Amino acid sequence: MSGKTARLSIPGAAAELELPVLSGTMGPDVVDVQALTANGYFTYDPGFVSTASCESKITYIDGDRGILLHRGYPIEQLAEKSDYLEVCYLLMYGELPDAAQKTRFVDVVMRHTMVHEQLQFFYRGFRRDAHPMAIMCGVVGALSAFYHDALNITDEEHREIAAFRLLAKMPTLAAMSYKYSIGMPFMYPDNTLDYASNFLHMMFGNPCEKTKINPVLARAMDRIFLLHADHEQNASTSAVRLTGSTGANPFACIAAGIAALWGPAHGGANEAVLTQLEQIGDESRIPEFIARAKDKNDPVRLMGFGHRVY
Repeated sequence: MSGKTARLSIPGAAAELELPVLSGTMGPDVVDVQALTANGYFTYDPGFVSTASCESKITYIDGDRGILLHRGYPIEQLAEKSDYLEVCYLLMYGELPDAAQKTRFVDVVMRHTMVHEQLQFFYRGFRRDAHPMAIMCGVVGALSAFYHDALNITDEEHREIAAFRLLAKMPTLAAMSYKYSIGMPFMYPDNTLDYASNFLHMMFGNPCEKTKINPVLARAMDRIFLLHADHEQNASTSAVRLTGSTGANPFACIAAGIAALWGPAHGGANEAVLTQLEQIGDESRIPEFIARAKDKNDPVRLMGFGHRVY
């Protein structure tokens, strides 16, 4: 509480409404409008543009100033000095790990990279040309049928186990989706590699020869993971939280988040960019395409050139 209040005068109401004003560690103050419902009113805010739906200690974004903080740490510092699993520890536990904590954390994650062998038969139910997000929605949701020993969301230990399993197995499942689409055999994880290198190994390695991972590409992949570790209350995060509010198991909740991420106005923008580049075809057509994107009467949109908060 900030000690401040806001007064709302509504024509026809018996009296002014007094609404508490909350102050966060950073960012603008927030007017607590929960009392409106008891007085017969709701707020109208399409897209949650002006609404904070929860209290968070994880991420802070100020798009106008180009600020992205994870637990108070600037993203550029984390990208330079940390790695993805260190940031995962930070997001989960609220502080960066010391050397011993990081070693234990990485060891636990790497012990969970394998998936149940029966899952490979699950993939065979999909067409080879199935969209990878369709496969991920199905397979991640199905994890609850294979790892149902820790699905009690009211149990802190169960929540932690589910988090480790998702963190560890997601690269394995994504790589399996890719390998299935090109008709190549699945690659087992190599737990002697770091997280990003292991993902590249499973994506592009083959059983006939030892995988050689370019350390520059592995570091770039790790930074991509790091930059996507969290991005405030976006559509997929909201989908996960909304699904979780029903008491659904963590795997089902993450599958819901993947479904939201699929859309071209969210994570699917990456795919939309490639489609858009194919439509443009030649650099001589770029001015024409930009002119169409600027025309409010033309349905063409320029995809993938920045998150809207920036």
